[in-house]
Amino acid sequence: MSKEHSRHVARTERTWRRWNRGDLAILLCGVLAFMSMTFGVPLFHQLQVPASAGSAVSPAAGMMPPEPAPFTTEGPGAVGAGAAAEGQASPPASSGAPPVGPVLPAAAPPVRIRYASASFDVPVHALDLDAAAQASQTVEPPATKDGYWLTPFGTPGQGSANTTYVIGHSWEGADAPFNHLSSAAAVGDRFEVDTATGTIPYQVDSVTTYLKSSLKDSPIWSIVPNGLVLISCFTQDPWGKNVVVTASPVA
Repeated sequence: MSKEHSRHVARTERTWRRWNRGDLAILLCGVLAFMSMTFGVPLFHQLQVPASAGSAVSPAAGMMPPEPAPFTTEGPGAVGAGAAAEGQASPPASSGAPPVGPVLPAAAPPVRIRYASASFDVPVHALDLDAAAQASQTVEPPATKDGYWLTPFGTPGQGSANTTYVIGHSWEGADAPFNHLSSAAAVGDRFEVDTATGTIPYQVDSVTTYLKSSLKDSPIWSIVPNGLVLISCFTQDPWGKNVVVTASPVA
């Protein structure tokens, strides 16, 4: 009996030795799969594993890579959401070049104004003002159809330090260039001013009427280097109003 028992034990031990780790792993997977299908229990949880510096993490079973943070593109200083939360800001884009203005000839007296869209082409003469006229800013040009440059104020061109004023008469019962400032001048128009040193292109900034009694206190007398102001009587009310055209040099 003892020999038979020993043989049975030996056969049993040899049978168990045949079960290696691989067999046990297969058996365990089968059991877990059976439990999952039978009871609906999730076997893995999704985890986010942050990548350490210098390492790469690929999405493996049960691991999902972190999604990229959103960013804004509303302006040139757009930053990532993380940087925005930390109060960081990106400096605005800049070309580094200063704004470029029109290249003007050296400041010199105006000698002619050519304003084609308003049929305005007049020679310009210097008009000196005495102290009383300068103080009252009430000026009466000669009774011609030409333009008159008020010499105590600005001279157009590079180096100008004040506004340039050119005045002239509108005429009742006759065609005259300054009449057209009341009927044809418009914001955005372009015209040219010839000077002793070159030609300066201008663009109309405003066309306004003022009561003659209030003209001396109007903002047209503000200092605007290279600004140009044309003044005449307003043809629809020549005795009560003036028409004033302001303009700036353009490239």
